[in-house]
Amino acid sequence: MTVHTESTSGSPAKVPIGAHPPDGGPGSAGHSPGRRHVHPAVILAVLSSASFLAQLDVWITNVGLPAIGSGVGARSLSDLSWVLNGYAIVYAALLVPAGRLADRFGRKAGFLLGLAIFAVASVGAGLSSDIWVLVGFRALQALGAAVLTPSALGLVLTTAPADKVSQYVKIWFTSGALSATAGPVLGGLLVEASWRWLFLVNVPVVVIAAVLAVRLVPNTRHEQDVRFPDLLGGLILILGVGAFALGLVEAPSWGWSSARFIVAMALAALGVIGFLTRSARHPVPVIDLTLFRDRIFSAANLGAVLAFASFSIMLLSAILWMQGHWHYSAIRTGLGSAPGPVMFALFAAVADMLQQRFRVRASVIAAVGFIIAAVGSVMFAVLVHSDPNYVSGILPCWLILGTGFGLAVPTTISAATLDLKPAQAATGSAIVSMALQLGAVIGISILVAILGVASSGAGLHVFRVGWVVAAGLAAASVLAALAISPRRVQR
Repeated sequence: MTVHTESTSGSPAKVPIGAHPPDGGPGSAGHSPGRRHVHPAVILAVLSSASFLAQLDVWITNVGLPAIGSGVGARSLSDLSWVLNGYAIVYAALLVPAGRLADRFGRKAGFLLGLAIFAVASVGAGLSSDIWVLVGFRALQALGAAVLTPSALGLVLTTAPADKVSQYVKIWFTSGALSATAGPVLGGLLVEASWRWLFLVNVPVVVIAAVLAVRLVPNTRHEQDVRFPDLLGGLILILGVGAFALGLVEAPSWGWSSARFIVAMALAALGVIGFLTRSARHPVPVIDLTLFRDRIFSAANLGAVLAFASFSIMLLSAILWMQGHWHYSAIRTGLGSAPGPVMFALFAAVADMLQQRFRVRASVIAAVGFIIAAVGSVMFAVLVHSDPNYVSGILPCWLILGTGFGLAVPTTISAATLDLKPAQAATGSAIVSMALQLGAVIGISILVAILGVASSGAGLHVFRVGWVVAAGLAAASVLAALAISPRRVQR
């Protein structure tokens, strides 16, 4: 496997993944005239901030939805859901075009540009006073995240030592899981001051990451082809997924047989069909459909969609239950939500150890993990009661649920990205990330549709329906997991 880096003469030179170009080459991992060698682990730490930052705004916002609603005058859960879904839809649709641009025009430049856009949008979101203005800035945040995320992962893949590529990818991905650990607690703390800090807190993180990236991170690119990816295809995907989410979240108030719901679903279907048709015919498609001829890649993406749909239902429903029925404060809700993501991060490391030290097959680890996650979701439906019973109810459920997803999800993602060709590094990994975000949109939309117009005030029996649906999605992920064993042994 090789990557192209810019030589001092301006012509591309090929070097193995994980090997550093000759000293002085701008594409070298930490080598340039007058610059001391930078250890790949240091570069990994800087780039992992991108995964943390892009995911933090998903988790940190969940716990702050009630406060955001009060601040911008929005009471409807279907309206507030767009603070989450607007971000996820745009992020998902633009990840792959941004990944292609990063592959061709320079990943370091893409990383820095994405950070800048994200910072500006975070300021705008933090100063918003209208729900739809806020949603607009959330979409702009998603654009920044879509640019920086594949750029960062592409740089991880090309600066990692050859024998540690899989390990570095897992660390990079797990940093996103750590944002899920910190997000609810940090969100609860920030909301105590003001919901606006949920977004403004991004600015100092961006500044630090940008300064370090300028000084430490090398640049790489693969292709000299300057054709632009199919941005119109990305827009069609946004409209199609947006119509689907709109139809689901508004169906309880519109009516499931209403003309508006039928039109929304028809537009969604046309959008997806149009997107796939363009992707099959466009010379530089948003999604290279030939990637899905690979059984492992296809299975991993299906598993990612189902898993994140399930996890999104569980996280948001638990938050809404604790705040709406147990009347927990934002900080208490954040602390109460943290055990699941904490277990996710811990058992992601356990999954890696099982593969590296004991050579357990990825398909076995992922399948067992999804079964455990399904059990955790069912436990919510059985153990949680109207009277606050956190220690005997939600806590054990979170521990089991987080353990399952921690074993399954990073293993699935690693299997999908392990054998990508160098020129597909940013693009292929962006498709997997896109699947995660689409899963989140589907999960949140399903939950809002289940809760209906009662929103967080829906009864326990309604929440139980959501938890059972989440369990079903996790169980369905087992079938995808059985097909993800890599073609070569991970080291």
